Amino acid sequence: MGNCTSQPNQDEKACSDLIDKQLEDDGKRFKKECKILLLGSGESGKSTIVKQMKIIHQGGFTTEERDSYRGTIYKNVLDSAQAIALMMRKIGIQYANESNQALADRIIDYRLERPDELLSPDIANAIHLFCQDGAIPQLLDEHSSEFYLMDSAFYFFTEVLRIGAPGYRPTETDILRARATTTAITETRFTMGQLQIHMFDVGGQRSERRKWIHCFESVTSIIFCTAISEYDQVLLEDKKQNRMAESLVLFESVINSRWFLRTSIVLFLNKSDVFKKKIPKIPLERYFPEFPGGKDINKAAKYILWRFMKANRARLSVYPHLTQATDTANTQGYCNWLSRYLDFGFCRTLREFLNSSMHTPRMPTSPMGWPTEGHAAHVDNEPSRRALSWKFLMGGSNGSGIFEA
Repeated sequence: MGNCTSQPNQDEKACSDLIDKQLEDDGKRFKKECKILLLGSGESGKSTIVKQMKIIHQGGFTTEERDSYRGTIYKNVLDSAQAIALMMRKIGIQYANESNQALADRIIDYRLERPDELLSPDIANAIHLFCQDGAIPQLLDEHSSEFYLMDSAFYFFTEVLRIGAPGYRPTETDILRARATTTAITETRFTMGQLQIHMFDVGGQRSERRKWIHCFESVTSIIFCTAISEYDQVLLEDKKQNRMAESLVLFESVINSRWFLRTSIVLFLNKSDVFKKKIPKIPLERYFPEFPGGKDINKAAKYILWRFMKANRARLSVYPHLTQATDTANTQGYCNWLSRYLDFGFCRTLREFLNSSMHTPRMPTSPMGWPTEGHAAHVDNEPSRRALSWKFLMGGSNGSGIFEA
């Protein structure tokens, strides 16, 4: 009789153990799935980050995918050259080489009628010669805030003869530099260590932001992108609105939204390479008069960070990175950090993760209170928490500030 009752009990226990294990495995699998939103204004570098994820985690672009970018790159080259030529005509700046006026007229009149139409080698040569005119730097120094010019314009001008040659096939660098407006929500899935990442890139132009609401549920983290170099530029969709000012307003609405009260924010201050070259030529104080730091690139970067942190009324934890999304090695570095951060968040508490990093002083309440070079700026407004130091995140060392000397 005892044997008759024990066998069913053993079977039930084995079945129960199997169910428990399945639930545990499912729980682990669910916990390892991360949903990341890429948010930010237009041209902040979100889509470039997605391209880098494809290069780093999915083996790069196929031949067909490379070819699909050809039309976009042709359009980027032509649009950029036409923007400069039209602004030169509008302002009335004389070309250093008088013959370039005829080239400018040819460029303005040239059209790509079809998406698959090739860029003429003749017009590629005209753009190559035109963009070397000595008057163009004057236009950019004095009037850059008055018209839209994509950040990769001069990269494409440098490469225009190769791009206009027969048989041209875009390189990975060309693709990373290419710009096309994101008009839909794009999901990219990839594996990062033990994590299954679902990354959503949504349009940054004003007309696209209403679509973000559909992505808000169950978000693990938000990566907010802003181009730190855009302080002197205007929006593509509104030529009167400064792009940095627009990004600050957008960040404020995101970080203080009720949707993100339990969401960590990773802040990418992107296009640091452009910023580093631009500050000595176009001072930040020209567009933000309250900035007292002159042409010091470290102080300028810290000031912009301070402006973003000042918007954090919800006192969320914010982790800033100074990034260059077109640089694969740089992107790999912050991917490694992001993987560690997300994996640690699943395995332990956020407080443990924060306490494992360097303790830093609090973020100053005034830009005049910046830490001296070699000291970190606090990025968490709640005094009871610790945060990753600015210097630790940026990869700086030896007390030279955010940018190495």
